[in-house]
Amino acid sequence: MQSANNLNNWLSDRERISLLMGILNMTPDSFSDGGRFGDGEEAAEAALRMVAAGAAIIDVGGESTRPGYTAVAADEQVRRIVPAIEGIRRKSSVTISVDTTRWAVAEAALAAGANWVNDISAGRDDPAMLPGVAAADVPVILMHRQEKMEYLDVTKEVGDFLGERRAAAIDAGVAPQNILLDPGIGFGKTVDHNLQLIRDTAVLAEIGAPLVVGASRKSFIGKVLNEPDPLRRRWGDAAIVSWIVANGAAVVRVHDVEGMGQVVRMTAAIKRRGLRTED
Repeated sequence: MQSANNLNNWLSDRERISLLMGILNMTPDSFSDGGRFGDGEEAAEAALRMVAAGAAIIDVGGESTRPGYTAVAADEQVRRIVPAIEGIRRKSSVTISVDTTRWAVAEAALAAGANWVNDISAGRDDPAMLPGVAAADVPVILMHRQEKMEYLDVTKEVGDFLGERRAAAIDAGVAPQNILLDPGIGFGKTVDHNLQLIRDTAVLAEIGAPLVVGASRKSFIGKVLNEPDPLRRRWGDAAIVSWIVANGAAVVRVHDVEGMGQVVRMTAAIKRRGLRTED
């Protein structure tokens, strides 16, 4: 099992330049890139292109979680993702995360060469998830998700939830330094809720764990920009990426690694210049 050195490097870097997480969907029905890859080798080559473009993490998923999605059995998720993970690992030491809510899928992915677990249920869908992650001693991303779009104060409520799930993971034996948190942009939130959470990135980044934010191509961007085509939301993505990087996001989950990588680097350069005292 490879260590998550890039997470540790981020935590020790005083300037905290955000890490890029490239999205690799091994699904036929994801909202913007479903059915893109015919096999594991083709997917692995796409992942390697993302690595060359600057991705520090490749997030591999075998189940679409778009609105109205149909759950995919654990064995089918494994069938979809393991060849891609094995293909990536044969050619690269990049950190690989597995996007799943099922410990059986995560376990198979880790055995195939993955390093992190990305659980959009924050360990609630499968009671074996948090103990499994603890035993494997790997980083885990815990995300906020709820069905009802009802909040009195979305930032506070999402923050409280993430703090509670972090505590639950620690109680299950997960090392505190292995926990990352995700506010779940687009999951059970209105356009205004999503915008407020993004605006309040700096607040959420102070909860006590590195913050992961994934807003890439999501429908609320299309609603703000009146752009129904997810592939034409690039500039909306860029605005969000710049804001969240400036406000302390540790990991930025994106489809367009090359383009958003430029946004991250430019924003980081502006931040670094602001930290300097010399002319």
